[in-house]
Amino acid sequence: MLRTFLAELAFGDLVPPPVPVTAPRSAEPRQRLLAAVVLGAQGRYAAAATALADLRRSADPVIASLAATTLASHRRQLGGHVAARALDGEALVALDGARSQPDPDGLDVAGARADALLGLAADNLALGRLTAARRLSARAAEADDRWRATVRGGWVGAEIALAAGRPGEALEPARRAAETARVRGSHRHIVKSDIVFGVALATAGEPEQRATALDVVTNAAMTAEKYELYSLIWVATRVAADLDPGHAEKYRFRSREVLHAVLRHADPCVMRIAEDSPWVPDRPG
Repeated sequence: MLRTFLAELAFGDLVPPPVPVTAPRSAEPRQRLLAAVVLGAQGRYAAAATALADLRRSADPVIASLAATTLASHRRQLGGHVAARALDGEALVALDGARSQPDPDGLDVAGARADALLGLAADNLALGRLTAARRLSARAAEADDRWRATVRGGWVGAEIALAAGRPGEALEPARRAAETARVRGSHRHIVKSDIVFGVALATAGEPEQRATALDVVTNAAMTAEKYELYSLIWVATRVAADLDPGHAEKYRFRSREVLHAVLRHADPCVMRIAEDSPWVPDRPG
């Protein structure tokens, strides 16, 4: 029952309960992993990192791999792509020879392999290695074609197209990610997909698309607020500030406010990354 509850918090449509989620050492490894996913989405990076550090040493290679890729995503969120790449590589190596029972949300060998490959694709893309990013993204698509891999593959595909200077080609994978996330009903994936889709629309260049992009991104920000997805609120409001100059300061203030609240609950590695990251604005006044 607890695993079902945590899975719906991580991958479904549940509003967080008033009592904070925890990841006690006494819990079963998959429960701790799901709790860490929820904690990361809420921007509680230190609590998530504590659980994930133990899970990376799990005897279960799937749990160890997923723990490493989850931690990598937290590093990548603030621009720590070098640190994330090491973790994603660790995750991929952990799966050598591994087998597992299928899991509907991809918490199995195929899903973990796709997570690691897509993480490596995103890491390489941010480091300017576009060809490697394309190759890794294609390998991920071959590894798993279920909902979560499809959504995350859409994000990376859109980012690859944008980095290549082909914004029109970013629309299809971004739209596919958003549609797939809605079919699953995963609020967290819907918010991230809508942010990616909004950026793709805005970059495509047509005035009406830019107006639609603002609606998509502001709705994503409101959904993130509803579900307490602080790791995504600051991103959505930062994008909204770029799309809506007339209200930019309001959005920038909220972005700074949320991000620095998140950093108060961050582990030391995230804090070091944040200090050097161009993504991190000045503290709110």
